[in-house]
Amino acid sequence: MIDALIIGGGIAGLSLGARLAPHMSVLLLEEEPALGYHASGRSAAMFEETYGLPSTIALNRASKADHDTLDGGVLSPRGLMLLDSGDPERYEADLVTMAMTPLTLAEAQAMVPVLNTDTVRRAAHHGEAWDIDTDRLLQHFARTIRQNGGTVLPGAKAISIHRLAAHWLINTPKGNFEGRLLCNAAGAWVDEIARTAGIAPLGFTPLRRSMARIAAPGGHDIATWPMMFGPGETWYAKPDAGALIVSPAEEAPSEPTDAWPDDMTLAEGLARYEHNVTEAVTRPIATWAGLRTFSPDRNLVIGFDTADPTFFWHAGQGGYGFQTAPAASRFAADVILGRASELDAETQAQLAPDRFS
Repeated sequence: MIDALIIGGGIAGLSLGARLAPHMSVLLLEEEPALGYHASGRSAAMFEETYGLPSTIALNRASKADHDTLDGGVLSPRGLMLLDSGDPERYEADLVTMAMTPLTLAEAQAMVPVLNTDTVRRAAHHGEAWDIDTDRLLQHFARTIRQNGGTVLPGAKAISIHRLAAHWLINTPKGNFEGRLLCNAAGAWVDEIARTAGIAPLGFTPLRRSMARIAAPGGHDIATWPMMFGPGETWYAKPDAGALIVSPAEEAPSEPTDAWPDDMTLAEGLARYEHNVTEAVTRPIATWAGLRTFSPDRNLVIGFDTADPTFFWHAGQGGYGFQTAPAASRFAADVILGRASELDAETQAQLAPDRFS
């Protein structure tokens, strides 16, 4: 009998498993043959402490030390640049919310040589933002589970889930597994997993986000360029492995699925980016989409289900999964193990599933 069965092999499930494995037996089941295949594998992950709602910011701040130290540290400098080319009200709001420092256009162009100073009216910069080595973090948590005697099992879709007298029974293509606690960390599929288990869904919404990889503009070395974005996050562009990832940053409701990009939406986002630079966008190197799944109030959901204390929610990471993972998983383990949490009472209440009761 396994102590904790975890469904979901993305950053949420792996980090939770790593926190629990030193204290109890853990089996993590992932539907896909590879870990982090869906949202986690398609994230343009950044760490920026002030990004998100208050509960998310609290988790960000509580995660920073782990990001600096886990596996030797998973952060590298990036920075953010806000560009105003015609949306002054939202620019002013972002300037305050994200604690940006105004730049002259000459200073901004020194950082990003392809900046179009004929269209960009104002620019600001925030240096306290970092790239997250997502694969390194995923592998660190998976390795931690295994090193503590736990099992990570890809290709094990939960076909059926049955609540027995004192435990759960999950049927998968790789066998049947029984466990005392069922942890739902299934990303876009969390409500589907709940229904399969006979638990009332909480109303999570997967939102599609499209992305394109384009060649480095003008052949520049873009390794040190900041991530650029428009007011209200109407688009963003982020250096990645010698190329540039550009996204319209849309939030289009979607069914839980292997997401694909919307060509028209992607074209509009590329045009918004192109309006701010001097280099035309040619054919993308690749395009893809991911799903960012939010609860009804857009806070994460971490805790026991109100109707069944053997069913645990670890869900609703939205676009904050990687940056919150260290603290979110630590809080989840604290709840499961009955330990005191580092998080204040208000933040804990904002994360608890009973807020939807």
